[in-house]
Amino acid sequence: MGRAGHHDLQAEWALNHQFLRIYEKTSAAAPADEHKYEAIWFLGYDPISERYVLHLMDVYGARFSETLGYGVRDGNALKFVFEYPDGPFHTTFLWSAEKNAWEWRMEQKDKNGKWTPFADLQLTRAPQ
Repeated sequence: MGRAGHHDLQAEWALNHQFLRIYEKTSAAAPADEHKYEAIWFLGYDPISERYVLHLMDVYGARFSETLGYGVRDGNALKFVFEYPDGPFHTTFLWSAEKNAWEWRMEQKDKNGKWTPFADLQLTRAPQ
């Protein structure tokens, strides 16, 4: 959204290994003026419909938690579409084996129907 973000993420299998639970929170080391954010994501796969499901619960409350993201795998990318009340939103996770890291791209459709970047995050492992 036009400025740097500093978030910490933790991921672990949950609910009998049916979902990957991703916990996201603004880093304690983030600048004091950075908007504080916290979210829990549940990412699962439905073998019947052959698609992924992504459920977001965050600090913005239940209104936006009603919408599930549905996604498909395309090579090293998981591409999700959320049909929010105020318009569609894309979330894509891209795995880079060379970097041993994920890229997390988000985009939204503006009032004119044009897709615009919302966020482009680089996810790297924390030092052990």
